[in-house]
Amino acid sequence: MMNVESLKKYAELALKIGINLQQGQPLVVQAPITAATLVREVTKLAYEFGAKYVHIDWHDSQITKIAYEGASLDSLKEVRMWKVKGMEEMAEEGAAFLRIVVSDPDLLKEVAPEKVSTANIAEATALKKYRSYIQTGKVSWSIISVPSEAWASKLYPDLPKEEALNTLWDHIFAVTRLNELDPVAAWESHLQTLQEKLTYLNNKKYEALHYEGPGTELKIELPTEQVWLGGGIHNERGTYFVPNLPTEEVFTAPVKTGVDGTVTSTKPLNLNGKLVNNFTLTFKEGRVIDYSAEVGQDVLQKLLETDEGAMYLGEVALVPNSSPISKLNVIFYNTLFDENASSHLALGSAYPICINGGGAMTKNQLEENGINTSVVHVDFMIGSSELTIYGIAQDGKKELLMEKGEWAI
Repeated sequence: MMNVESLKKYAELALKIGINLQQGQPLVVQAPITAATLVREVTKLAYEFGAKYVHIDWHDSQITKIAYEGASLDSLKEVRMWKVKGMEEMAEEGAAFLRIVVSDPDLLKEVAPEKVSTANIAEATALKKYRSYIQTGKVSWSIISVPSEAWASKLYPDLPKEEALNTLWDHIFAVTRLNELDPVAAWESHLQTLQEKLTYLNNKKYEALHYEGPGTELKIELPTEQVWLGGGIHNERGTYFVPNLPTEEVFTAPVKTGVDGTVTSTKPLNLNGKLVNNFTLTFKEGRVIDYSAEVGQDVLQKLLETDEGAMYLGEVALVPNSSPISKLNVIFYNTLFDENASSHLALGSAYPICINGGGAMTKNQLEENGINTSVVHVDFMIGSSELTIYGIAQDGKKELLMEKGEWAI
């Protein structure tokens, strides 16, 4: 078990750098019951920082599994609307949302994919309004992660359980810069480095990106009004927050119908407790026209069938192969970490704020501007030391952007 002082530092990082909690602001913490010790530290510190109140939304992955196994398909289509309304009301009140996640990559291995997919679609549809507050950055939100025995054993199968758990804690603290003498200052420096990349990309306004690598030959058109984001963003009240801890990416949205070619994954995708691995997607005019996976093809199929938008890309993200997470040479089976070890793409909805004025647009207006909408947003990793990315300038000139997985700018 991680010592209390280390958990206090983690809680401070989540509140100061992650959501940047303000005096008098409500805080909502969504967390697994196994993270109770950390949640208590977050709660105590939040009140010290002047939180108006702290609401804890607990969940338990084992109960989720029991529900999937025991509930009927029809009942999984139902969502408790009182809970949905509560999330919306707290967002409208200006609450900050801290989500603490824990992985168990094999948890739902034996559960029918149709049940998982049905429940996820129902929840995503019901939470559409709340998700809009998140995706447009109207409210502050951040995600951090804590270990579980199952997750640690998956990552380090040759270690005893306790040693595996401690190793995972050490790795989480390393990639979130908690091992630095002053983690908050280390993050401020890192965010400045990301800002330099954003300034470059936002000044360039590339017309398209071209990807070349093993199993990958892909061209992605970018909107004229593109906005590159990364590190943190400002909410509607002007508060700067960092959505993911860790984060190493800069990202934008593609033109929905402007994706052509083939791309191959380089890391496993843990999709709602089920693994998809070694998969390839082929696009024509933005839409997936062919796909295959060595592991989890049925899961990938269910994802693509979620709605029409799930067949299109919603995010283009660049991450150097030498990121702190990549250097650990560990596949985390957790998107929060793996996406920050590797350049990646996302199937499904785009972040509206990735185009000028997008945060105020309706779904129809976003689609009219070439921005994809969907009830899902699923990142998958495509980066490696063999991936090269070119930026296509407005005059058609091809410029080297990343070479062998590293920044060339």
